[in-house]
Amino acid sequence: MQSTVQAGARLDRLPISRFHHRILWLIGGGMFLDSFDIYLAGGVLGALVKSGWSTMHLNATFLSSTFVGMLLGAFTAGVLGDAKGRKFTYQFNLAIFGIASLAGALAPSMNWLIVCRFFMGLGLGAEIVVGYGSIGEFIPPAVRGRWSAYLSLITNSALFCSTFLGYLLIPSIGWRAMFAIVGAGALVIWVLRRKMPESPRWLESKGRFEEAEKILAAAEAESARGQPLPLLVDTPRAAVYKTTLLDLFARHHLRRTLLSICVQIAINVVIYGFIVWVPTFLMKQGLGVASSLGFTTLMALGGPAGALLGVLIADKVGRRRGLVCVAAIAAVIGWLYGHSTSVGMATFLGFVLFTLTYLMVALGIATYIPELFATENRMRANGIAGCAGRITGIVAPQLVVVAYATGGIQDVLSIIVGTLVAMAVVLAVFGIETNQLSLEAIASTPGEAPVRSPAKQRVPTEQNH
Repeated sequence: MQSTVQAGARLDRLPISRFHHRILWLIGGGMFLDSFDIYLAGGVLGALVKSGWSTMHLNATFLSSTFVGMLLGAFTAGVLGDAKGRKFTYQFNLAIFGIASLAGALAPSMNWLIVCRFFMGLGLGAEIVVGYGSIGEFIPPAVRGRWSAYLSLITNSALFCSTFLGYLLIPSIGWRAMFAIVGAGALVIWVLRRKMPESPRWLESKGRFEEAEKILAAAEAESARGQPLPLLVDTPRAAVYKTTLLDLFARHHLRRTLLSICVQIAINVVIYGFIVWVPTFLMKQGLGVASSLGFTTLMALGGPAGALLGVLIADKVGRRRGLVCVAAIAAVIGWLYGHSTSVGMATFLGFVLFTLTYLMVALGIATYIPELFATENRMRANGIAGCAGRITGIVAPQLVVVAYATGGIQDVLSIIVGTLVAMAVVLAVFGIETNQLSLEAIASTPGEAPVRSPAKQRVPTEQNH
């Protein structure tokens, strides 16, 4: 049969092989360090307050500077990811946050650390957008949810690793070691990622058919392992479309854009309005640095636990239905946490809330949002949604300071519960199900097919398969 590339159909028929595992680990390595760098803030900031090197307000500025950087990084990554490619953007952002992390380890004051954190944020925001946006472009639809959740599992295992290493290192060696670990690791992953293949779907969307064909042929040979591949459903060659950022806010895209923004805001309210503040909350209640980090480490086991649940259920219950149910349960747990009467009960409920939060990350941010959009604007859409999440990350720490000062942990949890309920209602009423569908089919849902302007196309090289 003569091939006209058909990147989506050819990738979707491949059996899982070393090709897919290699993609997962190359993306996952950078995402793990990205998450590690984000979540080390909880332990570091608690220790800085305890030592007098920082204050609650400086800590809030540190978190906000992180998300100002992540806001700009997410937007830039969305534009670069669709214009210059997934691989170029991976390497660019990884170098930025790796070098900035090493600089942060040497910061002479809290103000300098805040400046370094801004530059870390540029790379961190980009990594999340491109990593979660790219993994689904390589994985067949029957297991795409599971593999996106695998990436979330790798990424959010850093929550436990970061808090555990913080528990071991911060009281004895100091907080600087945490930034040094991330910086050195990021530069190692940067070298390994040089062998990362570009997304054939993206190459085809740009009319770069010969490059797409070369990667597809290699992936097919590796996945086939000498056996015949499943028959390829003969579909028309994908057109090369010219799109702009404003297309995401046109009538045919607006529903999906708003859904993705809603999911990002709600999940980020929980993460940056509660989870990263847990060590500080516990210290404010009278626990020492070591005890606070110890209890937080136990709760942080919910990070990988939630992502693992995502692996088990993502392709069974679906994204929309799963997010609605999990958000409702998390709202109940959040209310109970605010009314817990002992450290033991708070630790248990905190673990459950961590678990449900990172299950929502696996279903929503890692899987659902990137699935909603076509290849030619997937990164920009993921970037716009990511920007909404980063704005939430800027505002949430300031809201926490105000809410905690006026009403304590109960007022903080009231904000979180209300946000989760709102997300559940929006998804129940307006959500689109993407489970078990090819990315091309999702992008062309009847009645919602995006308006596209075909660009001038080149004819791909035809090869026999």
